[in-house]
Amino acid sequence: MTGFLAQASAQADTAAALDIANGDFWAGLLDILKERGPELGLKILGALVIFWVGRLIAGSIRKALRTIMDKRKVDPSLTGFVTSLAYLAILAFTVVAVIGQFGVETASFIAILGAAGFAVGMALQGTLGNFASGVMLLLFRPFRPGDFIEAAGVTGTVKEIQIFSTTLATPDNIRITVPNGALFGGTIKNYNGYEQRRVDMTMGIAYGSDIDQAMKIINEILDADGRILAEPARTVAVAQLADSSVNIVVRPWVNAADYWGVLFDFHKNCKQAFDAAGIEIPFPQRVVHMVNSAS
Repeated sequence: MTGFLAQASAQADTAAALDIANGDFWAGLLDILKERGPELGLKILGALVIFWVGRLIAGSIRKALRTIMDKRKVDPSLTGFVTSLAYLAILAFTVVAVIGQFGVETASFIAILGAAGFAVGMALQGTLGNFASGVMLLLFRPFRPGDFIEAAGVTGTVKEIQIFSTTLATPDNIRITVPNGALFGGTIKNYNGYEQRRVDMTMGIAYGSDIDQAMKIINEILDADGRILAEPARTVAVAQLADSSVNIVVRPWVNAADYWGVLFDFHKNCKQAFDAAGIEIPFPQRVVHMVNSAS
């Protein structure tokens, strides 16, 4: 039965084609529409529905992505790029589905696109890796411009975060460009990640010096420095009886911006105060006992 219908349809198409070839264009066109009109109309309607739904989904996803990225305060240029890329990708799949609605074989078309994409991806593996890492850095923000970081074997202040690389300036003002893949794929130490930092210092005094007096002087220096935070509480304690000194650990909390200033000023002020109080800061020394053996 199916074969008979197919044969009849083919004969009708052939007859219509002959009519068109003979010049009876409109008659042939009407015959085709009569034969295939309902089927073609359903396909067109289905294609329109698929395109409308696909475009609606693409727009919704683009809007949702933009909202999420705006809340995360992602760079506007990256937001526009990512949302447009997602929108176009969904539209591309929608167009493929629409083409398939008309009976066009899309499997080979998708396979060709996939193979081409794979080839391009292999050729640009490093570049695409840096691009993906740049997107992740801009999304998750493990550091921002102005932060002092240690990552990928380099240390410096972040000057600029681009889509493929990040620019740092070392403490001696050398410009370093680091691929984003190296940054995101390793450990990142951000010295400005939190608003407060603890300054870890050790002051060594001689064994003959007064420990209580030394600790009192240290606390007085810390009390006089307005940059030292009351909370969290600082630590001043004897940590070690070393070979040549009694080591006192000093660990005050400061705002991250005050870290280096407090560190430098404390060592200077402590040395001057210890000198004035007669507290000795020893240097490494070794006591040698000479034993004379009787001959």
